[in-house]
Amino acid sequence: MTTSSREDARETIAVLLRHAGLLLSPSQLDEIQVGWTWVAPMLERIRAQDPRDTLHDARAAPTHRLLAEAETGAEAGPQAGQPTPHISTSGTPTIAEAAALIRARRLSPVELVEHCLARIAAHDGALHSFITVTAERARRDAHAAEQRMMTGTLRGKLDGIPIAHKDIYCTRGIATTAHSRLLQDWVPDEDAHLVTRLADAGTTLLGKLATHEFALGGPPFDLPWPPARNPWHTDHYASGSSSGTAVALAAGLILGGTGTDTAGSIRAPAAFCGIVGLKPTYGLCSTRGILPLARSLDHAGPMAQTVEDCALLLQVMAGHDAADSTSANRSVPDFSAGLGKPIRGVRIGVASRWHEIDHPVSPAVQAGIDTALRILRDLGAEIVELALPPLADFQAAGFVIMASEAFAVHEATLQTRLNDYGHLLRNRLVLGALMCSADYVQARHRRDALCARMAQSASNVDIVITAGAPREAPRFDAVVPWGDLSHPSFTTPFNLTGWPALCMPAGYGMGGMPVGVQLAAKPFQEALLLQVADALERAGGFGGRHPTLA
Repeated sequence: MTTSSREDARETIAVLLRHAGLLLSPSQLDEIQVGWTWVAPMLERIRAQDPRDTLHDARAAPTHRLLAEAETGAEAGPQAGQPTPHISTSGTPTIAEAAALIRARRLSPVELVEHCLARIAAHDGALHSFITVTAERARRDAHAAEQRMMTGTLRGKLDGIPIAHKDIYCTRGIATTAHSRLLQDWVPDEDAHLVTRLADAGTTLLGKLATHEFALGGPPFDLPWPPARNPWHTDHYASGSSSGTAVALAAGLILGGTGTDTAGSIRAPAAFCGIVGLKPTYGLCSTRGILPLARSLDHAGPMAQTVEDCALLLQVMAGHDAADSTSANRSVPDFSAGLGKPIRGVRIGVASRWHEIDHPVSPAVQAGIDTALRILRDLGAEIVELALPPLADFQAAGFVIMASEAFAVHEATLQTRLNDYGHLLRNRLVLGALMCSADYVQARHRRDALCARMAQSASNVDIVITAGAPREAPRFDAVVPWGDLSHPSFTTPFNLTGWPALCMPAGYGMGGMPVGVQLAAKPFQEALLLQVADALERAGGFGGRHPTLA
């Protein structure tokens, strides 16, 4: 691009932003122009699509129709035996382990909470996974759970289990900051729907966890709180945006936590930190009371040390919320029913082109995929090669939709408090102001076409396996400001389709950093997804590992 054309492009951007009520400084415009060089090819890709992909009903069924036509799940079966429960000063039990001990009255919920609070006090100063620690609330919850334990009135397997919420989940009487100075003093007067469901199940609340600003702008270094640091090596990135949850789990500070996922924000931190993160089917878990990023892509889900723990959390989190228009009105199966059952005959599709050509992965990630496929094959699964749509198509449609919807959420605040946003979030939101309505509509059409193509391409398999992230977690000083736009992600396709997807550990790479694989299933097939992931986890010995902390 010539100097003249760059100046023309810069002036065009400035004019468009002024029309949107946004007045940027010259240096801010320079940053936006750099970002635009990555976005412009995405728009060209969207605008160049074959209109037949969106006009032919049989090939472009809307996402909600594809979800409604999903087949029923696998049959329920007996649950596998529990591992030997334990708790020590150096490690934190899984939810399943702690629940078994509490039911047997061999572990006090108060003791368990004090264990977690002690680890938070000892280690979170270096990790920054928490924004708010609610020690008094946690102790109060734990004493109530202990009373129920002693009287034989436990509410279920989560009673007395210490958890924490991503700090975009509204919590009544507790600050909800979204990791932003815009909300650093905001205290909601009601809980998010999932906060209520988990509290009613008897969980003890340890606090609120770090995120990227409003679940998009990160890693944030110009905000009141620093970014969460990867406990496997604190100079390394934890990804985002559910970074605090992944870090706290990997460090053994909490037993379970919540996240949100609009383009991979549960699964990418899970891959980088060596824990399990599940993005359920769109609408399975209510997002009411969670600060939105892009409503048509936002998912809420559980994060935990093991697949079994995710199943236990999901059992409480899933269910219809009549006050949430995006909530799916369907029965909730027993997500733990298939754990420990054989997976012989399950058909697993692998899209090798995605991680070999569309976005080549590191040798360690490739080794993790190969190991997972070998284990699954040894367990009797059938491996099938898939030809799925290019990752770049998902990236283009996903970014245009997300940027447009995120700008709509923040438009009024941007016009009055532009410079109160962290610069990374501000830049991404401002890009949304440069999208026109035709771009958004075309991206939605492309999304529908991609949903139909995915359903057709994967019609003969039960599970899809891909990379979780392209490489091990990088150092913070190697994170490029617009790097997330430079290559398509492995997670975005399943936000666009709404399919459930899970990231889990599959080994270790450079410097002992975790690598992860992603498993996805058809809509509302979480029970089968968890069954296969659990089988892989048990056979591979991947679950429940913690780094050694200083």
